Amino acid sequence: MNANTWKLASTCALQPIRLVHSLLRRNSGAHTLAASRLGALLAPRAMAAPASTLRTLASMAAEAIEEEDEAPPQAPPLAAQAVPTPKQIARKRLLELEQQALDGGGAERIATQHARGKLTARERISLLLDVDSFRETDMIKTGRGTDFGMDKKRFAGDGVVAGQGKIFGRTVFVCSQDFTVLGGSLSETQAEKICKTMDRAMLVGAPLICLNDSGGARIQEGIASLAGYAEIFQRNVLASGVIPQISVIMGPCAGGAVYSPALTDFTFMVRDSSYMFVTGPDVVRAITNEDVTAEALGGAQTHSRVSGVCHGAFDNELEAMVGIRRLVSFLPQSNREKAPIRPALDYRGRTNLECLDTVIPEDPNQPYDMRAIVERLIDDGDLAEIQPEYARNIITGFARMEGRTVGIVANQPRELAGCLDIDSSVKAARFVRFCDCFEIPIVTLVDMPGFLPGTVQEYNGLIRHGAKLLFAYAEATVPKITVITRKAYGGGYITMSSKHLRGDANYAWPTAEIAVMGAKGAAEIIARGKDKDLATRDYETKFANPIMAAERGFVDGLLRPSDTRRVICEDLELFENKVLKNPFKKHANMPL
Repeated sequence: MNANTWKLASTCALQPIRLVHSLLRRNSGAHTLAASRLGALLAPRAMAAPASTLRTLASMAAEAIEEEDEAPPQAPPLAAQAVPTPKQIARKRLLELEQQALDGGGAERIATQHARGKLTARERISLLLDVDSFRETDMIKTGRGTDFGMDKKRFAGDGVVAGQGKIFGRTVFVCSQDFTVLGGSLSETQAEKICKTMDRAMLVGAPLICLNDSGGARIQEGIASLAGYAEIFQRNVLASGVIPQISVIMGPCAGGAVYSPALTDFTFMVRDSSYMFVTGPDVVRAITNEDVTAEALGGAQTHSRVSGVCHGAFDNELEAMVGIRRLVSFLPQSNREKAPIRPALDYRGRTNLECLDTVIPEDPNQPYDMRAIVERLIDDGDLAEIQPEYARNIITGFARMEGRTVGIVANQPRELAGCLDIDSSVKAARFVRFCDCFEIPIVTLVDMPGFLPGTVQEYNGLIRHGAKLLFAYAEATVPKITVITRKAYGGGYITMSSKHLRGDANYAWPTAEIAVMGAKGAAEIIARGKDKDLATRDYETKFANPIMAAERGFVDGLLRPSDTRRVICEDLELFENKVLKNPFKKHANMPL
C-alpha cells in the first residue's frame, strides 16, 4: 500500500459525508469512485469510533481502493440507441420523395433526353418563367396504378411538373410533362394534377401554358387514363374565351392526346423533335399501305405549312420558350381585363412614313409586300405573327400601337394576289374571334380582289369556310379599324370588316378600288359583244376608286397613307372604352 493511498483513505474515513465529495474532487484520479463510495459508508462510523479503530477503518478503505485499482476498468454504460420518432421518419421520407421528384426518371434517362436535343420538364420551366418565380403544386403526388407491375414503378410527381410562376412579372400557370418518367404517359394522377392547375388558372384569371412531351395514355391504367384525358378536354372547353391557353409540343403527342392542344388558343411545335398525329406511321402503313415517317406525317413543317394545326414552329426549345414569353407579353391575363399597355416609345406622329404615299404600284395587278406596310405602321416594326407559314395570302399577328396591343389582319398581295380562300378564311376567322374574346382591338388592312375561284375551292366548301370569317367580323364587338389600300371587290369587301359589319372606323387610301368586281370582269358582262375596252375604261372611271363609297358613307374618309399610323392611334384611344353587346343568346351557331 503506498503512502498516498493510505493518506487518502484515512482522510475519507475521518471526514463528514458532505466533505468527502469535495475532497475527492480535488484529488480526482483512479480512486475517485471507490473512495467516494467507501467514504460515504465509513464516515458515519468514523465520527463515533474511538481512535483505536480509526486505523482499522482506514486500512479497509485503502485495501478496497487498491482492489479497484487492480480490477479491469469497466466501460461506461452505453447510451440507449435513439429510436427515430414518427415525425422524423416522415420528414426523411418527404425529403427522399422531393429529391426523387427533382431527379425525374433518373440520370440515365435525363442523359438520353439531352442526347435527343431535348430539355427536361424542369429545365423548360426554368427557361420559360422569370428567375425563381416558379412554385410547384403536388410535387410528390404519386400514381396509384397497381396492375402490370405499376406498383413497383411509382415516381414522385408522376410524370408532370405543375404550378404557377411569372412571365415579365405577370402570373401564368404551367404544366410540363416529363418524358423521362414512364414516357410522360398520362395517368389518372397526372390528369388530376393538370386539371387542378387548369382550375386554379381559371379561378384567378391567368394564362395557361402546357408543355407537351408524352407517349400518350398510360395503358396499364386502362380506362382511368382515358377518363383523365376527357377531364382535361372538358376544362379546355370551359377555359376557352376565359383565359389564354397555349400548348407547346416538345416531343411526341399522339392519339387522344392531340385534342387538348387542338382545343387551346395557340399550338406551337419544335422542328425535328416534336410531332402530332391521331394514328402513327405504323398504323397508317398497316391500314392504307402508305409508307410515311413520323416527321412527314405529323412534324412541325407539316402542321405549320400544310394542315394549319400548328400556329408556329421553332428551331429549338430555347427559341420556343423565348417565343412563348414574347407572345404572352401581348396578351391580357383573362377576359376580365385588357391587354397591358407599355410605355409608348414610338410616337404616333413620327415623320418617316412618307414612303407609304408611293408604296402602291401604278399597275393594279402588280404585287407588293403588305407586311412591309404593317411593319411601318406598328410600334418598332415588332409583329408577332401567328401562322406565318400557313395561308400566306393573309397576315395575322399581334403588334402594338403607342403601347396598346392590337390584332393585325391584312391581305397579302404577294400570295394569290391577296384572294381569300378556304385556308386564309379559317386562319383569319379564328384569329379575329380570339381578339374578340379578350378585348383586343382589330386593325384590318384590305387589298383583295375577292374569293379564290375554282373547282377545288368550291368542292371543299369555300362558301361555308368563307362564311366563318364574315361571321367572326360581324360578331366581334371590339374596336374595329379598317384601311383599304387597293382592291376591295365583291363579297371580299363586305367580309373584311366593312362598315356594314359594324366597323368603327373605315378608311380608304386614294389608290383604293371599291367595287362589285374588277373592271375587266365587269366589262365582259356589261359590254356583251360591244367595245370591251371602252366599257372597261368607263367602269374604272366610275367604280375603280373610293369616291362612291365615301359619298355613301361606307368609308369614313379618304386617308393619306403617311397619316395612317397617326389616325389609327387616335381611333384606338377614341374607342378604348367602347361598349357594344350582341343580343342575348345561349350561343351563336357559327358555320363550322
